[in-house]
Amino acid sequence: MSTPSAATQDAASIKPATGKLGIMIPGMGAVATTLIAGVEAVRRGLAKPIGSTTQMGTIRLGKRTDARSPLIKDFAPIAQLDDLVFTGWDIFGGNLYDAAKTAGVLDRDQLEQIRPFLESIEPMPAVFDQHYVKRLTGQKVKTGKNKCDLANQIRNDIAEFKTKTDRQVMIWCGSTEIFLETSAVHQTLEAFERGMVDNDPGITPSMLYAWAALKEGIPFANGAPNLTVDIPALIELSKKMNAPICGKDFKTGQTFIKTVLAPAFKTRLLGLSGWYSTNILGNRDGEVLDDPESFKTKEESKLGVLDYILQPDLHPDLYKDIYHKVRINYYPPRGDNKEGWDNIDIFGWLGYPMQLKVDFLCRDSILAAPLALDLCLFLDLAARTPSLQGLGIQEWLSFYFKAPQTAPGVYPEHDLFIQQMKLKNTLRHIMGEDLITHLGLEYYGD
Repeated sequence: MSTPSAATQDAASIKPATGKLGIMIPGMGAVATTLIAGVEAVRRGLAKPIGSTTQMGTIRLGKRTDARSPLIKDFAPIAQLDDLVFTGWDIFGGNLYDAAKTAGVLDRDQLEQIRPFLESIEPMPAVFDQHYVKRLTGQKVKTGKNKCDLANQIRNDIAEFKTKTDRQVMIWCGSTEIFLETSAVHQTLEAFERGMVDNDPGITPSMLYAWAALKEGIPFANGAPNLTVDIPALIELSKKMNAPICGKDFKTGQTFIKTVLAPAFKTRLLGLSGWYSTNILGNRDGEVLDDPESFKTKEESKLGVLDYILQPDLHPDLYKDIYHKVRINYYPPRGDNKEGWDNIDIFGWLGYPMQLKVDFLCRDSILAAPLALDLCLFLDLAARTPSLQGLGIQEWLSFYFKAPQTAPGVYPEHDLFIQQMKLKNTLRHIMGEDLITHLGLEYYGD
């Protein structure tokens, strides 16, 4: 059992969130501009940070009868929104006001209220190679003699930003790259750094950003399904530099719903015959995913969820023959307002069939922005927490990803509610509070 003094001692070992936290974003398109504009709107009292666990979430401490449920931002030493400073890179010209107008996520009236702030942020030229994102053409792109040179140019940009901020986090909000599998160049840090000099095709732009961030001791999060930090070389670098990493691909619309419904079926031991998922999306992400090679990367991220949640090897009568199909259709008139449609065929007592249909008319970037904010704030917290340093992978942040990252040999946990319990128990742990098991026997003893 923890005591107030133990909790105070453990919490005191975490470095305080003093000074400015710099958030660096490769890919300042729809998600990034929605995040940054939203933070500024909240700071000015123009909106509420709906969807953000760090800003609106609470955490129960002690017994249910203790009535202790503070806001998470008041419980853990999380950076304040007023201390956030933004920068980033993008392959298109123009400032963030121009980018936000192009993205078409936020209303013009809302953008006009914060226009000067958005106009003050102009992305730096990006590292980009059309080989990895076929449907986009870079207009503001760095050049260099090899990938090592390009990565060091990113490090130079980071060094400049470090003079203006006290701590930094990097979060990839760029496009989905083509599907890659791990190869020899990914196995060790030495091989990876040699491969940057040799322009190895297995090293993508997102990996160069991750390497640059980790080399500078900066936490890195990946909002796309790319093979980026989930390779041995960058896991090695993450541990070496005490720079936290986590999963990949923001869990926003359809997969978010999937990680809610699938655990419900498993909990009730209802069988599943098939799950057909299709998406209609018209923004730049949809355009990129219209390329089969980029879609393959996204498909791998989406398809793994059901197997891990339902565990067909443990429940063969219920889940061994699932037909699972995922489709993404680029439809420009829809813009950022994505439609995720699911047809789910289940069966129950004595094998009788039933169906469930879900039509989720969602706003992709509106769902992603608060996830990106939380990841930046929690990764910064992890970097300041002694008990989380040196781990590299922060599995407690699985809550935010379609593809959580785990230690070798450990299967990822996809159940949204277990993920949330892991997140909150990690916060309790680092703050010296008792973990919540929900056993509840203490309420019924003598």
